Amino acid sequence: MTALTLGSAINAGLAKALERDEKVLLMGEDIGALGGVFRVTDGLQQRFGAQRVVDTPLAEAGIVGTAVGLALRGYRPVVEIQFDGFVYPAFDQIVCQVAKLHYRSNGRIRMPLVIRIPWAGGVGAAEHHSESPEAYFAHTAGLRVVAPSTPQDAYVMLQQAVASDDPVVFFEPKRLYHSKGEVDLDADLADAPPLHLARVAREGTDATIVTYGAQVRTALDAALAAEDEGVSLEVIDLRSLSPIDMNTVAASVRKTGRVVVTHEAARQAGMGAELIASITEQCFEYLEAPPQRVTGHDIPYPPSKLEKHHVPDLDRVLHAVDRVLERDAPGTASGGSHASIVGGGAR
Repeated sequence: MTALTLGSAINAGLAKALERDEKVLLMGEDIGALGGVFRVTDGLQQRFGAQRVVDTPLAEAGIVGTAVGLALRGYRPVVEIQFDGFVYPAFDQIVCQVAKLHYRSNGRIRMPLVIRIPWAGGVGAAEHHSESPEAYFAHTAGLRVVAPSTPQDAYVMLQQAVASDDPVVFFEPKRLYHSKGEVDLDADLADAPPLHLARVAREGTDATIVTYGAQVRTALDAALAAEDEGVSLEVIDLRSLSPIDMNTVAASVRKTGRVVVTHEAARQAGMGAELIASITEQCFEYLEAPPQRVTGHDIPYPPSKLEKHHVPDLDRVLHAVDRVLERDAPGTASGGSHASIVGGGAR
């Protein structure tokens, strides 16, 4: 086992994929000599050459469109969208071509293409640099959508995505790029959990928190804080947003009877709405309280100085836990005070 940051684990996963298959190539803005704005591809062009780690023009539609052509010719391109908010110029290519060519060709055409997107907030970035567009892509049939939260998952899931014959949108939580964890660099992909499976990040008995990406860390912090009050929270890391592993989610909810879903993206028509609808359909008779959502607000992503009020934090998650445990603070309405009974007040 080797201690790596999440960003370094992705770099190692890309290197493994490049070594394993000469048809794999990387494309993106400044990913070569610079190593990407987050240095995730640092050193790969020097190691594998400019023909396989390609610096592209600043043209997302052109990058993805070129990758579609390469995939049609048998290559396995991995494209980097420099920031989440820059993906929209390529939206037509992704939704109308990448996602649909396999279906339109009656299965004759494969689209083994990975679209890496540094994603979500928490780093104090400028406008268009902290978006959470995952629901757009999870809604689009024909795409796999995944989001690792640990260096080990980032390392393995990236390689699994490259090896997949399906197109994969690979969301990388940028505020976790520098978080460290143990990584097995000799991990055998054949023994790794499939790309679509969720994981139980922490076991518990009183309520379930379902989340993904950087919010997994917030959920785990909430579980640790709740433990001080004798409350046992189970944390489910979805890992895959399309398809969703509802078997793992439902098994947890049937065990605990209570559920909180949290994500950074806006509330309306977000992943939380789909999750709670599916949970209600599959686990209605097990629920002891209405499911709760803790999300970003239904606004454009705010300026960096205000993002701490937008990204769901420990207080907001614990307040939702109180509500599903029917321990809501007296005099507070839903969405009001962020102070939590669990732990004795605001943290």
